[in-house]
Amino acid sequence: MGCPPDFADRAPEAPLPAPAPPLAARLLPGAGLDRTDIDTPLRRVGLESAAARAVGRGRPVLRVLPDVVVLKIGGQSIMDRGAAALFPLLDELRVLRRQHKLLLGVGGGTRARHAYAVALDLGMPTSVLAKIGMNVPVQNARMLQMLLAADGGVLISNDDFAHLPLHYAVGCTPILPGMPPFSFWEKPGPRGRIPTHRTDAGVYLTAEALGAARCIFVKDEDGLYDANPKENPQARHIPRATAAEVLAMGLPDLVVEPVVLEYMQRTEHLRQIQIINGLVPGMLSRALAGEPVGTVIDAGPR
Repeated sequence: MGCPPDFADRAPEAPLPAPAPPLAARLLPGAGLDRTDIDTPLRRVGLESAAARAVGRGRPVLRVLPDVVVLKIGGQSIMDRGAAALFPLLDELRVLRRQHKLLLGVGGGTRARHAYAVALDLGMPTSVLAKIGMNVPVQNARMLQMLLAADGGVLISNDDFAHLPLHYAVGCTPILPGMPPFSFWEKPGPRGRIPTHRTDAGVYLTAEALGAARCIFVKDEDGLYDANPKENPQARHIPRATAAEVLAMGLPDLVVEPVVLEYMQRTEHLRQIQIINGLVPGMLSRALAGEPVGTVIDAGPR
C-alpha cells in the first residue's frame, strides 16, 4: 500500500541517530524483609537529585510526529464570531491540509469565560474551574469537526494520541479540544483561581509532547502588541521577541497564556511559536509557507 496522495511527494524521513549504549539493569532478588529490586542508575538516588538528572543526558529525545504542524484555533477570537470568521478560514484549511499534516486544537471562548465567572462567584476552587473549563472546547471542537467532516476532519480526545499516525495515513485531519486534561489536578496558580493551564497551554504542550514541527496560534490580532490594540489604537506591534523578553514586559493582557512562554524556555522541541491573525485571508497560508507574519516568539538560549 503506497503513501496517501496528500503526502506521496514528501521527502523520506532522515534516519534515526545511532542508539546510545543501553542502561545496565539486573534483578536483585530479595528475601524476608529485603525487597526485590532492580539495579538501575536511579536505584539509589532521589529523582530530584543532580545524579538523577544526569541519567540519559546527551541521549536524543524522540520526536514522535516531527512533520506535524499544530494549529490553535481561538475560541473567542475565531469560533465565537461564527460563519463570517470561520468559513473563510476553513476554506483555507481545506487547501492547506493537502500540503501539511495538521492537528487542530480548539479554544473555549466566551462561554468558557462565562462558566468561569459563575464558578468564581460561587466560590469554586481552581480545580473545579479547570474541570468546568474542559467542556466548552469540546463543544467547539465537535462543531469544527462536523464542518470539516467531508474533508477528513476527525474528533479526537487526549487519549487518542496513539491513533494519530493512523489518521494521517488515511488522510484525516485530527481535531482536539484544547484544554489540557489536568481537571481536578490543576495546579494552583500565582494569579488567582482562574486555571493557569487553559487551551493555549494545552495545545502548546500537545505540540511539545508530539515533537511537532511547529505550533501556530490563530487569533484575531496581528500577534503581540505592547498594549491591547482593541482598546489602544496607538499600541505598537512587536514582530519578534524572546519568551523572557515578553514576560519581562509585564503586559497586563497577553495574546497567549503566560505559562506557554514559561514552558518554552525549558522544553526540548517547541522552541518557537507564531501568533497570526486568522481574520486576514491568506495569513495562515503565509505562516505555513515560512513567512514571519504576525509575531514570532523564540525560547531564547537554553
